[in-house]
Amino acid sequence: MLRRDLRTDRRRPPTTVPPRWRRALALVSALAVVVGASVALAPPPAEAATRTVVSLTFDDANADQLNALAALKANAMKATFYVPSGFIGAPGHMTRADLTTLKNAGHEIGGHTVNHPDLATVSVDEATRQICLDRKNLTSWGFTVKSFAYPFASSTPDVEKAVAACGYNSGRLLGDIKSRFGCPDCAYAEKTRPAAPYALAALDQVDATWTLDDLKQGVTNAENNGGGWVQYTFHDVCDDACSDLAVTTSTFTQFLSWLKTRQAAGTVVKTVGSVIGGTTKPVVDGPAVPAPTGSTNGIVNPSMETGAPDCWMRGGYGTNTPSFSTGSPAHTGNIASGISMTGYTDGDAKLLPQFDLGQCSPTVTPGKTYVLREWYQSSGPTQFAVYLRSTSGMWSYWTSSPWFAAAGAWTEADWTTAAIPAGYNGISFALTIFGNGTLRTDDLALYDSSSAPPLTVMSTTAPLDTSAPATPQGPLEVFRPTESDVTG
Repeated sequence: MLRRDLRTDRRRPPTTVPPRWRRALALVSALAVVVGASVALAPPPAEAATRTVVSLTFDDANADQLNALAALKANAMKATFYVPSGFIGAPGHMTRADLTTLKNAGHEIGGHTVNHPDLATVSVDEATRQICLDRKNLTSWGFTVKSFAYPFASSTPDVEKAVAACGYNSGRLLGDIKSRFGCPDCAYAEKTRPAAPYALAALDQVDATWTLDDLKQGVTNAENNGGGWVQYTFHDVCDDACSDLAVTTSTFTQFLSWLKTRQAAGTVVKTVGSVIGGTTKPVVDGPAVPAPTGSTNGIVNPSMETGAPDCWMRGGYGTNTPSFSTGSPAHTGNIASGISMTGYTDGDAKLLPQFDLGQCSPTVTPGKTYVLREWYQSSGPTQFAVYLRSTSGMWSYWTSSPWFAAAGAWTEADWTTAAIPAGYNGISFALTIFGNGTLRTDDLALYDSSSAPPLTVMSTTAPLDTSAPATPQGPLEVFRPTESDVTG
């Protein structure tokens, strides 16, 4: 069961006072009022005792979040930025230099996994690798990393244990604080000393439907109901409707200017790490994944017969319109991948093993070569596009095979890579479609070239066209769900 569905399990029962103590407490309270009135005046508004703490958090390291820095600086406020380290340097995301700028300005860098998976849907080992390696990467870049946020606000008790085991001091969820956007039975704020630090309750993520009044309401709701800790989650800060999770720079600036005035009511802004406290724990490695050996196929779910399809993802780039499907006809079993391409100008499309840290993507060994195979039917030429995972979990394009000829009958493509370069330990690849037409693929395979089994007897093997140039590759666009899929 997901933690995001266990809101009532994180709510503390009301404290009761035995009847015999009530009269004594009443007398003490009355005496305190009299004595206090005779010896001291109430503190001025600017020195009001802290009752409400606000944390401003940003998820996913989107580059447009830098638009928030001017308002944060103008109002002397520090924020927490939850960073998926595998996104750093990718188009539309921050660079390591940007993260250093945040650190030097006093902001907190937190973890958000390497590749941003839904942690409740992957194995505990994969979740642990994602959580631990992200913290290891960020720490190696010079950041003190103590706070974590669950991608898609999705977690389980085992995932929360992994967050603790990887050395974090907290883990933040979403949608467990009462607002007009949901959770009517929830409290208006988290406790500043939360009972479940690895399942922190926070407001729903801010999206384009939030108004300035909505942002203010999250604070005043807490102020008017005993105070506590209110966490805001932002994704995009832009003025061109860049996403359905965007807040405009103007609205964000007005909110922070207003928020500064709430100091008179005892409301302050702190980073998540400042609220939680605690020491910085040692970096921890996640579970290792062995590389395939012997005649073992390194591809998980190679013929796509389990799931829809499990361990596979849609990818592509350029100007074109692909339509993906899975089903018959297949080379073996009942499931194959089908892609129909229209409107082609450039780029490609493919269905390939998930970019992850080893649950789906095969592990490889630097210095070794690997045999890639896949059965296909295609209206035009096709080729393997190959991507590698660095030891820090970041994926990038590596190379492409020569072209394989068009084939009306099921045909097996077979190609051996060059040696895997140093600094890389994972691979993903697939045949691609790079023109208008159709491509069906099935039975993907990866073998250590020193022990690859022979090709299928009596199979039709596609000829290589070594004269054809490799299709130039642009940045891979992976079709993955976004934070907008979270419903709280």
